[in-house]
Amino acid sequence: MTEQTTPVDDTRPAEDATSAFVPQPRSEPLTPAATEPAATEPAAPGFVVPPPPVAPPLVGEPQEPPVKVKKDRRVLRAVLRWTTATVVFAAVGASAAYGITRMERTDVPGLATEADGRWDYPAITKPPLPSGSPGPFAGADKSGVHSADLRALLLPAPKGAKADASLRGDDGWLSSKAFLSQYAEKVDRETVGQMLTDYAVRHIAARGWTTPDGTRTRIYLLQFDTAAVAEELASTKLANYGGAQYALTGAATTERDEHFPAASEIDDITRFAYTESKPYGPEQVREAYLSAGDTIALVVQSHKGTAPAVPFQQTVVLQSQLLD
Repeated sequence: MTEQTTPVDDTRPAEDATSAFVPQPRSEPLTPAATEPAATEPAAPGFVVPPPPVAPPLVGEPQEPPVKVKKDRRVLRAVLRWTTATVVFAAVGASAAYGITRMERTDVPGLATEADGRWDYPAITKPPLPSGSPGPFAGADKSGVHSADLRALLLPAPKGAKADASLRGDDGWLSSKAFLSQYAEKVDRETVGQMLTDYAVRHIAARGWTTPDGTRTRIYLLQFDTAAVAEELASTKLANYGGAQYALTGAATTERDEHFPAASEIDDITRFAYTESKPYGPEQVREAYLSAGDTIALVVQSHKGTAPAVPFQQTVVLQSQLLD
């Protein structure tokens, strides 16, 4: 069966000849010469969708100019609205994020920092210095001599703590024998006692307390003639890198406290912090030696079971600041 065509009026313009041609389905697609330019999406195989038929203009009839298709303004308005909304939401989101980063953590609902175990210490202030006396690490020489009263350099007890009367001593000065009683072995008490004599300890001041949770704290300050003497005794005799040289009562063996924050170190203070090695006895003991100029500090905390790390670190750092 052959394909039929409709005669076309030869009087119409040549460029409209294809517009009046309506093809019938056939096994082979039309050639490009007989169809409109190919669409962006291909048609089904074996068939080309023709353009809609357009009636040829009558001869002599005036032709109207082609009507321009106006774009749908509703579509444009919708696109404009969505674009504006996206920009507004992005600006609001960026502002909110910036505002949160500028707030303190405790000011953001749901992000308030919970209590981490710190004690409520009173405001820490350094005692006044004698007229004309510099601080221990002030000036170019940094002699390390503490001119302030050693008893005033002891850290005060936190809120709610009960003072340990046994550490008050005579007018605030503790005897060497009372200080040595904290060491567990008799031979250690004798050895350390001889060191205090050899290195000519001048004063010993102490303070202690027990907090409501049962943690017991003891702080001892030992003052010597020079910073060099105190540094040598602390670094080579009483403490070393791995653990304390002489065991305290309740802490047969100790090891370096690897969890003590390094960021809390103070430039002019040498710190040796230890924790009791496992297995613990009835209570765990934490201790730290501080070498601060002409003064050595020993901070000891013990608690039944496990001694909390945070209050120990807090106490050691605050005492270091007072000696700085």
